Amino acid sequence: MLTISEEVLLLFLDDEKGTFIRGPDIHVELAMSGAVLMDLALANRIDTDPERLFVVDQSSMGDEVLDRLLARIAASEQERSTEYWLNWIREDVPEIMGHFIDRLVDRGILRRMEEKILWVFETRRYPVIDDREEREVKRRITSVLFSDEIPDPRDIVIIGIVNACDLLEVILHHREVEKVRDRAEQIAKMDFIGQAVNSTISDVRASILSMISTM
Repeated sequence: MLTISEEVLLLFLDDEKGTFIRGPDIHVELAMSGAVLMDLALANRIDTDPERLFVVDQSSMGDEVLDRLLARIAASEQERSTEYWLNWIREDVPEIMGHFIDRLVDRGILRRMEEKILWVFETRRYPVIDDREEREVKRRITSVLFSDEIPDPRDIVIIGIVNACDLLEVILHHREVEKVRDRAEQIAKMDFIGQAVNSTISDVRASILSMISTM
């Protein structure tokens, strides 16, 4: 089974171009940061309350990125807020994405291609080899948003993260987004830890965008 982080990453992939979405970088950074924290939360390694995020189980998950983050949170000399850890993880999002991309390539889900744009700028494309995983996560999320079914905990988490980061248009046509906005908000409130993480994501995003607009 893919991690929450890997599934969120696949949502950001343009099927045809093999490139990742180009939008406000802060949105993607926060989405990936939130996804990593929720991987830990769903594995019962961390928990939150209104003031702090803390470790409840330090045992290894067998994942290099997640284990390293878990160890860092556990080693902190004082308990920190969810906002602190979101911002701390954001600094490492390029490395984190690289790790998960490599793993998806190793599994044969993505293929790495080196290209040159205008014979000067090097870029990388990641065409989907076997799109079952990507289509599965998009199909699941879309199905939940347009129905009254009770979502799986993983889908609750993914929808909450995508909604908090204002990235629903990555999954849906912009005309469909408003039709499911209330449903997405409702689903996002179904998970207590997810609520804490998503609320913090929204606050951090709003704060950063406000600072950018005044520059």
